[in-house]
Amino acid sequence: MSNQGCTYTEQILLRSDGCALLDYLSGRYLHTPEGEWRERIQAGLVRIDGRSMDPGTPLKQGQILTWSRPPWEEPEVPLDYGVIYEDADLVAVAKPSGLPTLPGAGFLEHTLLHQVRLRFPGADPIHRLGRTTSGIVVFARSPGARKSLSQALREHKLVKVYRALVTGWPELDAFTVDAPIGPLPHPLLGTLHGPSPAGKPAVSHVRVLERREDASLVEVHIETGRPHQIRIHMAVCGHPLVGDPLYGPGGVFLPGAVPGDGGYLLHAMTLNLPLLGLELECPPPYPLKETRA
Repeated sequence: MSNQGCTYTEQILLRSDGCALLDYLSGRYLHTPEGEWRERIQAGLVRIDGRSMDPGTPLKQGQILTWSRPPWEEPEVPLDYGVIYEDADLVAVAKPSGLPTLPGAGFLEHTLLHQVRLRFPGADPIHRLGRTTSGIVVFARSPGARKSLSQALREHKLVKVYRALVTGWPELDAFTVDAPIGPLPHPLLGTLHGPSPAGKPAVSHVRVLERREDASLVEVHIETGRPHQIRIHMAVCGHPLVGDPLYGPGGVFLPGAVPGDGGYLLHAMTLNLPLLGLELECPPPYPLKETRA
């Protein structure tokens, strides 16, 4: 079934002053062809300060741009999630692999955000997981919780531990990866996060739990939460996630893949909230469980 469609709103920044409306939209939202943007503008689905404009209309800093996307059919994804913990201020849920956390890339209602808000109206995610990553996501249900949890996240006081299956056998049983992460040129998307000397600091502590025939089960505690951090850091140290279609050894981009592609196993297993005295746990899927007992 189709969703209800959506209206998007944004403010024009200085760097886009003077840019033609059609050029701005087709350059900013690469997933939609220029011809489709032209049709939307001519149909009055794109407005500047509430008025319809021509495709060649130059933009001005400070203008409010709104554009409507008619209802569309979203890709099928698993929509069920589990509730790990809830009170008046927050709710922690178990996200399944394949379900996007937030709208984007063709997803609106088939997202964790939409599904959680059907039961907990107004809940806001404090952090996010990649579409393929499963595990714990925490939502704030009150302004006070939103403020305190966001501050704890910024100050690295949310302790997050993941499990992943990586290629090969790391030489050490425990080690730290601290390669900075930042945007790099990408042939399909313009830019995409990867290992970059000019990027932001990123720290991952890795512990090997099991060495299997041609892969290793690892536990990763991240001090920072950069985009694709665990995937990038494990690739940087020569052990990319098994089945990762995007990051190869050394952190290089593999040809043809985009961030939403799946195929790897990564799970947010525990999340510790010291300020609230909470330690949350979400059991991993079978392939990420330790086989020795």
